[in-house]
Amino acid sequence: MAYIDDSKSVPATFVGSARVGDYFALLKPRVMSLVIVTAVVGLLLSPSTLNPVLAAIALLCISIGAGGSGALNMWYDSDIDAVMSRTRNRPIPSGRVDRNDALAIGLIASAFSVMTLGLATNWLAAGLLAFTIFFYAVIYSMWLKRSTPQNIVIGGAAGAFPPMVAWAAATGTISLESVALFLIIFMWTPPHFWALALYKQGDYQEAGIPMMPNVAGEQSTKLQILVYSVLLVASTLIPSFIGFSHLPYTAVAAATGAWFVVLAWQLYRRTGVEMKKAGRKLFTYSLYYLLVIFLALLGDHYLAQFGGF
Repeated sequence: MAYIDDSKSVPATFVGSARVGDYFALLKPRVMSLVIVTAVVGLLLSPSTLNPVLAAIALLCISIGAGGSGALNMWYDSDIDAVMSRTRNRPIPSGRVDRNDALAIGLIASAFSVMTLGLATNWLAAGLLAFTIFFYAVIYSMWLKRSTPQNIVIGGAAGAFPPMVAWAAATGTISLESVALFLIIFMWTPPHFWALALYKQGDYQEAGIPMMPNVAGEQSTKLQILVYSVLLVASTLIPSFIGFSHLPYTAVAAATGAWFVVLAWQLYRRTGVEMKKAGRKLFTYSLYYLLVIFLALLGDHYLAQFGGF
């Protein structure tokens, strides 16, 4: 639940007059969409077949849980959201939604999603979802984000849990395969966020957030992006080594991963304006990259099941 959510496209012409869309924006729908994709893949790749109705309920609960944690994040971060160009038009800093309303929505959505998931599937999945919400809202938003440049490295775990929660909902267990899915998203988070931070470091500086470029400098950040990019590509090949995927997925992971490292290398070599352009290019590619990796895993699974790989 640590993906980037950008509110620049939301018009600021309804100050003091909240619309339904403003309350929906509190749930960070762009983040929710990525959570849903990774959770669907985790659910469909699991060795157990969940009743379709229960599967739909599980995905709905994971989505609502992600939305609830997003609302809690907006409630707590409304002061720094008001400073940053990327977030100042969000519903709370723009004055369209009251902070207390956001807190209530976040708490209700979080409690509802955890309790419903536990009753519909099992309490291991519900416990994982509760921990995910707690990790994002408390550990990341209230502690790590404002205290250490390692904020998104550790905090990235929150965004990596959804496929594991879905897997647990279907199987009642945590397995090596679900940990592999977790690890891919966890390793993807640092280069994804730091690429953004490189061309938005003025925002983070003004808001007083200790992002890596502002604390360790641009050169160190670019080197760490390159290192994490290599580790990310290695993590995407784990499913191949543990027998969780086949040649089609391995080919896609190797090709898209190689290009990820090339972009990280180009970013490492750039300075000034060209560095910011390279950072934006890597950030944009990283969004599509994660989607492609998870869809490739799913496609590989069904090719093996119906195509005889």
